[in-house]
Amino acid sequence: MAEANMSNTDFKWQDSGWRWLWITAVLVVLDQLTKYWIVVGIPDGHKIYVLPVLNIIHTTNPGAAWSMFADWGGSQRWLLSALAIGVSVAIFIWLRRLPLARHRLLNGGLVLILSGAVGNVIDRLRLGHVIDFVEVHWGDAFFPAFNVADAAISVGAACVVLDAIFEHRREKQAARAKAAGAAESDS
Repeated sequence: MAEANMSNTDFKWQDSGWRWLWITAVLVVLDQLTKYWIVVGIPDGHKIYVLPVLNIIHTTNPGAAWSMFADWGGSQRWLLSALAIGVSVAIFIWLRRLPLARHRLLNGGLVLILSGAVGNVIDRLRLGHVIDFVEVHWGDAFFPAFNVADAAISVGAACVVLDAIFEHRREKQAARAKAAGAAESDS
C-alpha cells in the first residue's frame, strides 16, 4: 500500500478518488431519507415484520457500534462526532491523493466509509443519537440494529481490507518476479 499513501497529487482531481464523491452524496441523502421515513412512519420501539430473519424497527443509539459508549451521559455525542469529522477530513484528503485508476477498490471503500461517517454524524449533531432501523436475527439471536450509514461503513471497511490483501499479494508477486529476473541475469 506504499503507493496508496503517496503525498503528491501530480494528477487532476478528476483522476483521483474525488471523482467518486458523488457516491458519498447519494448515500448520505439515502441514509437521511430512510431515517426520516422511519421517524415519520414507525413509532419509536415498534417493529415491522419483513422476513423470518428481518424486521424494520425504529430505535435510537446514543453510542457507537453495538451501543458502545451509550452510557457516557451525553459526552459521547461530542466525542463520536469529533472523531467522525476527523476521520472524514482525513479520508477526504486521502481520496484526493489516490489515483483512481490504480486504486479503485481502496477508493470505493473510502468513499463508502466517508458516506457512513457523514450520515451518522449528521444524526449525532442534529439529534444527539443515531437512528437505526434494520434488525437482522436468527431465532432469538439478534444482531444490533443498523442503518444505511452503518452498512456503508461495514462494506467500505471490507473493501479497504480486501484492497490491503490484494496489494500485499501484488507486492509479493512483484518481489518474486524481480528476484527471478535478477537470478536470470546472473546466469
